[in-house]
Amino acid sequence: MPFKARNVLLYGLGAAATLGLAWLALRSDPVPVDLHELARAPMQVTVNADARTRIAEIYEVSAPLAGIARRSPVREGDPVIANETVVAIVEPASPGLLDMRSRIQAEAAVREAEAALVSARSALRQAEEELNYARTDHERTRTLVERGVASITRLEDAEQRLRSAEAGADAAASNLERANGALDRVRAALIEPGDDPAQSTSCCVRLHAPVDGKVLSIDTISERPVTAGTRLLSVGRPEDLEIVADLLSTDAVRLRPGARAVVERWGGAGTLAAELTKIEPSGYTKVSALGIEEQRVDVVFDLVTPVPERSGLGDGFSVFLRIVEWEADDVLQVPLGAIFRQGQDWAVFVAGPDGTARLQVIELGRRNDTGAQVLSGLQAGQRVITHPSDAIRDGVRIVPRDGE
Repeated sequence: MPFKARNVLLYGLGAAATLGLAWLALRSDPVPVDLHELARAPMQVTVNADARTRIAEIYEVSAPLAGIARRSPVREGDPVIANETVVAIVEPASPGLLDMRSRIQAEAAVREAEAALVSARSALRQAEEELNYARTDHERTRTLVERGVASITRLEDAEQRLRSAEAGADAAASNLERANGALDRVRAALIEPGDDPAQSTSCCVRLHAPVDGKVLSIDTISERPVTAGTRLLSVGRPEDLEIVADLLSTDAVRLRPGARAVVERWGGAGTLAAELTKIEPSGYTKVSALGIEEQRVDVVFDLVTPVPERSGLGDGFSVFLRIVEWEADDVLQVPLGAIFRQGQDWAVFVAGPDGTARLQVIELGRRNDTGAQVLSGLQAGQRVITHPSDAIRDGVRIVPRDGE
């Protein structure tokens, strides 16, 4: 080979080697990434909340009159039978003690009533005498008219006097009854504890269970005075349970009666089924653990699971609810850790067939705690990068972190 040609060849090989070394030095290593393969599967969107159980219908037994509630004949948890089991006994209240002024006033009122009674009796005797005289005069006048001795006008006058006497006698009898009542009333004001023999023998008021069930709570166990309407105890059926959860009002408006719910962390094995029956029409303000005021509303659920499968669950127990807001059986889903904002759109990085990351704008639908529904932009079987770092850009070479 000529000397000149050999030099050209050597120079060319040296330049190629230099360029190759420069390319190797400047080339970046592939970025390790976590990949997730998309698939179609069932999807649920739920509203999660802590909740508590309560008995749907609670019956409160209250004192029908003021008096002394005797020691409760039942205890919490005791079974009761409607209209048979005595759950409370109330003794009518005894009269109160009188102070000196009240006693003097009451005794004076008795004397006044006794005097009024004597006056009423006298007035009645006088009215009866006048009535007897008017009757006698009327009979005598009628006999004379029949004989032709007296005139018809005289008979009419006698009849008028008789009717007036009868009215006067009726009024006097009514006044006597009123005077007797007034005397009884003022005498009753003088009665003190232990003075009325009928009170000690009178029967107490016995209150019976309003429904079959169990005693839930007792407000009055020991004997004590009560006023009319004081709650004594409550009765209910422990198996007639419902669940109430206080939800954010913004979550509650997305739910509808009939929504399915899964009951977890209730203390037994597995989960229970429940159904939303009512969303209360009025909300309230509640301060969260972080000190933030929140508008909340109570949502009520019926337990669908049969009673034998939830034995042990009682009134006021704590449970955890997953309320199904939306669900579908065949949904293409992408993990939440793979999506990010690209301007006003959502986007992901897709693993391309050439081993590079490709930016892909997508459209999302529903989402839950783990993933989001893909409406367009991706297909089942594609692999997306989860939790992409700042090193990931469109066209960057990638390698699976697990070596796949």
